[in-house]
Amino acid sequence: MRIYGDLISGNCLKVKWVCDYLEIPYDWVDIDIMAGDTRSEDFLAKNPAGQVPCLELDNGRYLSQSNAIMLFLAQDSALIPEDPYEKAQMHEWLFWEQYSHEPYIAVLRFHMKYMGKSVEDRDPDKVARGTKALQHMENALSGAFLLGDQFSLADIALYAYTHMAGEGGFDLTPFSNIENWLSRVADQLGLRPEPQHAKSK
Repeated sequence: MRIYGDLISGNCLKVKWVCDYLEIPYDWVDIDIMAGDTRSEDFLAKNPAGQVPCLELDNGRYLSQSNAIMLFLAQDSALIPEDPYEKAQMHEWLFWEQYSHEPYIAVLRFHMKYMGKSVEDRDPDKVARGTKALQHMENALSGAFLLGDQFSLADIALYAYTHMAGEGGFDLTPFSNIENWLSRVADQLGLRPEPQHAKSK
């Protein structure tokens, strides 16, 4: 199994972390999104959408979209609740992450870290929506994790770009529940003191 991805991408890291957590063997193939690797003819043959991550299975089939890949890899594991309602709650967080969190937190991080924009240059609408997303998480984190006491794919999905929010100009200091949750998720994923790094193939 191969994962095509770029380690600057939270969406790619989600998939890597699921594999590492569940001890699923894989080869990591570095794709440099800044160099246009996702637009190459070879990559587009694997994923016509031209996005990472992209999973290549042993049987030659491909799967894209980070949360879809996570769900595929984690099936029948403790990262997906058995209870139907709790499983639906996990899906609720996954859908929300891609629609109401990533488009603001991740995009502003990209603008500042990789396009050189300043805090003052940030889109005010994205700042407001990103702050609203963080407040929603802060209010929801009454337990250890997003689903209470159960560590799940929801936590991995939201951790990816929330722990990078500072690179997009967001101050997490007022969000104590989020800061404590980030520490717990990092411990679960074994990302301390430094994140694990994949071996390029």
